Amino acid sequence: MPNVFQNLVSCKRVFRELKMLCFFKHENVLSALDILQPPHIDYFEEIYVVTELMQSDLHKIIVSPQPLSSDHAKVFLYQILRGLKYLHSAGILHRDIKPGNLLVNSNCVLKICDFGLARVEESDESRHMTQEVVTQYYRAPEILMGSRHYSNSIDIWSVGCIFAELLGRRILFQAQSPIQQLDLITDLLGTPSMEAMRTACEGARAHILRGPHKQPSLPVLYTLSSQATHEAVHLLCRMLVFDQSKRISAKDALAHPYLDEGRLRYHTCMCKCCYTRSSGRVYTSDFEPVTSLKFDDGFEKNLSSVRQVKERKE
Repeated sequence: MPNVFQNLVSCKRVFRELKMLCFFKHENVLSALDILQPPHIDYFEEIYVVTELMQSDLHKIIVSPQPLSSDHAKVFLYQILRGLKYLHSAGILHRDIKPGNLLVNSNCVLKICDFGLARVEESDESRHMTQEVVTQYYRAPEILMGSRHYSNSIDIWSVGCIFAELLGRRILFQAQSPIQQLDLITDLLGTPSMEAMRTACEGARAHILRGPHKQPSLPVLYTLSSQATHEAVHLLCRMLVFDQSKRISAKDALAHPYLDEGRLRYHTCMCKCCYTRSSGRVYTSDFEPVTSLKFDDGFEKNLSSVRQVKERKE
């Protein structure tokens, strides 16, 4: 993270990300092993974070000629949701879930990374949240429609897009602009109800209502690949829901029968929470752990100058 101390906004963002990396304790979320400090406070202009070495990312795997079986899709999706359940239990919205931010090793172990856009959940719906988040292809419809407040369900939408990409080996909603992105979404899901658009800005709502009424075309998801089984499409449809309040949670998605095989494979030979004895495999009592502590970003919020960032210590 070179040259991070250029302005107060970037200082706060970097400190929040560093604190998150030190806070995380989960197999499917990247965390900091060490932070290299400068020799003197006056030279404190760069930060180097040591993390576990990961060999690739999910984007490179999807676009590669490497065959991806149904087992690959299940074990990758299981780990994404497992990590996301942990993040959401800490009150953190990632806000940029995409294949390039999912690191993968040769043994298929996956870790969520890049928390530069992550933030703590905002419980006060009157507080405005930035709309300049999430890479466009994976951006939830409520953000595309200008909603000033959103929940962790934006991450679930992104996971749904990635799930479809794993099945079809192509981006599900690949548009040239946010408006076209929204049109592609409504082509699949149909014209949303007024209730589903209740948080949309007036311009976005008018754009939807000006166009022709569209019927859902969800059966097209079965054509993604031969791996798009009934169970897979059912789970996918629970993630790709226009109304954010009706979108499935990470916790409930993990309970879907489609992920039973992914859970079994992960905990049989990939995880660190279970271990093998001479008598057989000993499984953990909690396959998808959460944190009892909410992430606290009060330190960053109280910073008021770049110099204070350099001098203040927790």
